[in-house]
Amino acid sequence: MADRLALVLGDQLTLSNPALARLDRGVDRVLMIEAPGEATLVWSHKARIALFLAAMRHFAAALVAVGHSLDYIRIDADQPAGMAERLALALRESGADTLHVCEPGEWRVLALLQDCCAAAGVALEVLPDPHFLITLDGFRRWAGSSRSLRMEFFYRHMRRTTGILMEAGEPAGGQWNFDADNRAGFGAKGPVDIPRAPHFEPDAITREVIALVEKRFPDHPGELASFGWPVTRDDALRALEAFVGERLGAFGRHQDAMWAGEAFLWHALLSSSLNLKLLDPREVIAAALAAYRSRALPLASVEGFVRQILGWREFIRGVYWHYMPQLAADNHFGHTRALPKWFWTGDTHLNCLRETIGQTLRHGYAHHIQRLMVTGNFALLAGLRPQAVCDWYLAVYIDAVEWVELPNTAGMALFADGGRFTSKPYVASGAYIRRMSNYCKQCRYDPATRTGPGACPITLLYWYFIDQHAKTFAANPRTSLMARNLERLPVAELAAIRVGAARVLDNLDAL
Repeated sequence: MADRLALVLGDQLTLSNPALARLDRGVDRVLMIEAPGEATLVWSHKARIALFLAAMRHFAAALVAVGHSLDYIRIDADQPAGMAERLALALRESGADTLHVCEPGEWRVLALLQDCCAAAGVALEVLPDPHFLITLDGFRRWAGSSRSLRMEFFYRHMRRTTGILMEAGEPAGGQWNFDADNRAGFGAKGPVDIPRAPHFEPDAITREVIALVEKRFPDHPGELASFGWPVTRDDALRALEAFVGERLGAFGRHQDAMWAGEAFLWHALLSSSLNLKLLDPREVIAAALAAYRSRALPLASVEGFVRQILGWREFIRGVYWHYMPQLAADNHFGHTRALPKWFWTGDTHLNCLRETIGQTLRHGYAHHIQRLMVTGNFALLAGLRPQAVCDWYLAVYIDAVEWVELPNTAGMALFADGGRFTSKPYVASGAYIRRMSNYCKQCRYDPATRTGPGACPITLLYWYFIDQHAKTFAANPRTSLMARNLERLPVAELAAIRVGAARVLDNLDAL
């Protein structure tokens, strides 16, 4: 029997977890729970399930190694499947009067903890998460009463308060970001001299988990044949070292580019380790800055990477808690269409989506432009229901925890919140995908054709979307050019776009 119990959630795998500091190791206990219901809330990718379970089991061993007393409930325990039911049973059996937990990364889980503890008569202490560089209270103070928030202003605030990439009170290099330098495509020859992405060969614990997932979740999407993601702190540190040493210098210029058959390019591949808290963002930023100074790496690459960690990641976490639970229900455009069936198979003639979804199913990974400007762009243009799209993103990406997935999908990709923290809908025609990739060369559709046989559905739906929301686009300085371009279309072509779009939207599964 323990007076106090510390619950460690599956995305809180750090010995710096503040809940652990509350314990008397000789008396109190740590609780970790694998709940099969968590894998089926959304139809989770096999690799996502395997990553969480393998990382949790390795961390459980680390807890025992440093002297903690641990109660670990495995997924195949003879208990109800749900997290709430398993926690309620554990609270009864522990006899604890207080449950300590670090701030969870999901609104639903926080409510679950509150309800379970209240029902059990157990005090709940939710502790601020020291993993992040700004607290939730700090974010709220920064946000104030603003009706809309912008990452660029938040990023500057974080640069100033931390001193990161600042010189004598001014941004390094004389400007706050170098985003304009980091949007190049690869050209006809494609990427060259790509460093090999690190692969972490599964050990006995991970192999056991992979076999368990294959047996218990056989009908879930995705593959496990290539599974080699970091599942321990040591793995994550090696992944950080590999990125900083081999890919950071070339990361920036082509970070938005895509190429068929190249899943990883120069990307960091650290998001899953950060989101599981195997890595701390401070040490990630420090490693990048040390390499910048010692090896004179391009500032555009280093700043672009730092902005993702210090700026966007911290901003998105604040946005999630600032706008929940409304953010999960938002549907600004009133979109209701179901996901095409090929979102789960990649079996579509649209090569950009076939490549991106196929890669996602193989690895549980796609980089930010594939998520935003391929799958996200299509979902917005096709009027797919935001909640279904958000569930899909949460299901198929190994780094998906709701605090980061939901704002990126609902707000950034789908504009479902109407622009609370983005200044425009991120929509583009097939011309953008052709410029940033080689996907269109192997596609049956022509990105330059709006109507008729062979017209690219993305291009067609792009013009139809602008047509449907022309007044809104015209009124926004960042999108007014799109509306003016629409006005230049011949009347007959605009009529053909409307007819063609209706036909495509009625037959999304056939694309």
